[in-house]
Amino acid sequence: MNFDLTEEQKIIQDTAAKFAKRELEPVAAELDQTKNRAILKNNLRKLAELGFMGLNVDPEYGGTAAGAVAFSLAMTEIGRGCASTAVTTSVTNMVAEVIQSLGTEEQRQKYIPPLCSGEYVAGGFGLTEICAGSDPAAMKTTAVLDGDDYVLNGGKIFISSAEYAGVFVVWAVTDKEASKGKGISVFLVEPSFSGFIVGKDEMKMGQNGSSTNEILFEDCRVPKNNMMGRLNDGFRIAVDELDGGRIGIGSMALGIGLAAMDFATGYAKERIQFDRPIATQQAIQWMIADNYTRLEAARLLLLKAAYFKDQGRYYAKEASMAKVYATESANKACYDAMQILGGYGYTKDFPIERYARDVRVTSIYEGTSEIQRVIIARDILK
Repeated sequence: MNFDLTEEQKIIQDTAAKFAKRELEPVAAELDQTKNRAILKNNLRKLAELGFMGLNVDPEYGGTAAGAVAFSLAMTEIGRGCASTAVTTSVTNMVAEVIQSLGTEEQRQKYIPPLCSGEYVAGGFGLTEICAGSDPAAMKTTAVLDGDDYVLNGGKIFISSAEYAGVFVVWAVTDKEASKGKGISVFLVEPSFSGFIVGKDEMKMGQNGSSTNEILFEDCRVPKNNMMGRLNDGFRIAVDELDGGRIGIGSMALGIGLAAMDFATGYAKERIQFDRPIATQQAIQWMIADNYTRLEAARLLLLKAAYFKDQGRYYAKEASMAKVYATESANKACYDAMQILGGYGYTKDFPIERYARDVRVTSIYEGTSEIQRVIIARDILK
């Protein structure tokens, strides 16, 4: 078993790490506090120029075809620098991959290159609804064929990047009489289409630099040629694509957890109490040792899931294991880092409180920890 990265993977990891340190980390606090979208868009365009918006996309469409392992490595390093930028990068990659795997050649040529190049600042993934979160098959948004268009009505919530996404992948019910989970199709929706409305930007606990909006469809007309895949077969695609998204979110969480522990470890070496650095205290040493051990285990789970994906193997269970373990380990790391800093960790003078806010949602979106455990158990017990 070879744990060494390829030269290409090393270059991508190193490039992402240097970019995060040089470009993302210095502006992350300002982006969090001001929600200045210009900062975020600047980050995203630079990442696109470096090839990070299509890491698992064929070069024919503007991607780098570096694979899922490289994607995981990059997301970890970007997550270290800025979680708001990382989540946008992850979702945009996922949207590009959905279009590549499901779209017609015309759809691929039209929508993927702008995502990879940065012409589209981001892509949107329209699945979640008010009554269809962990149970997306319960969605109510409908699409009815009317001449050369499908007419969409309904709404989606918690849609990352809705304010500035160039294209959305949207799921809607096309056969109301079909059994649950059936009769759902997937569409490519541009924000310029009539009847498409971007709703309020959610006031969130963390990842404030990234917009999270409701989107509404009020007789939204979508050309019938913008349906992807087979009619009424969209839900299966949604489930499959979420597996890859979980690698991205788990990797981002790993980066946040590592950033928190790196900062806390450096602080512990300098903070003097009882006439010596607190890093000499066993209580602190054990927190450091335990958290780095968990984070390293999370990294291996993520890379295994990514490797399986690259090999074309079934990886749903591995992605869920990696996601639940990485996100919960990262949450623990951030809270232990805050404990190491004591009162200072609770202030905005240090980045730990931002890491703790940013990491919390990683065990909720792209499938909650509870849903990951359901998936894992079903796979083991089947």
